[in-house]
Amino acid sequence: MAEVVLFHHVRGLTDGVRRLADVIRADGHTVHTPDAFDGSTFASLDEGFAALRERDISVGGQWADAAVAGLPEELVYVGISLGVMAAQRLAQTRTGARGAVLLEACVPSTEFGDGWPTGVPVQVHGMERDPFFGLEGDLDAARELVATADDGELFVYPGDVHLFTDSSLPSYDEAATRQVVERMLGLLAGV
Repeated sequence: MAEVVLFHHVRGLTDGVRRLADVIRADGHTVHTPDAFDGSTFASLDEGFAALRERDISVGGQWADAAVAGLPEELVYVGISLGVMAAQRLAQTRTGARGAVLLEACVPSTEFGDGWPTGVPVQVHGMERDPFFGLEGDLDAARELVATADDGELFVYPGDVHLFTDSSLPSYDEAATRQVVERMLGLLAGV
């Protein structure tokens, strides 16, 4: 079984993110859910971004490094939206990464070095018309990333909402999330 770190989105470690972690745990995996906001959650993306600025948190930087410092190197990194920055950077730069699942965001792999590491499987999931993923360049970055990875998969779902994998938000898409989970568990079974 895999050991997973799940990085939440900018609205915090919501009940929906916790439920996603529980689904992964129910499949037999160990899941860590670090919380950048120490229990606070936010009603909107804007409130979450304001909290990041106010607390001077770099979700993809030092906070993420501290969150995994005491964990083994052999981790699968999962990130949702803003949490993808941490998951993708650690998968690309921390020794021992076993895989990555990037939900609803992706940045060019060159953002964190020379590209995606050899032998590290990656999945990217997002909605085709999500204003952040599908319409702001993340989808293009995802296509490029999976094309250069040894074992890369891109899954694009019909729809136009962001944070569709969080069951505690109005944007939740149960059918699409069911597919995400099935595919993610498939990756976890293979690492």
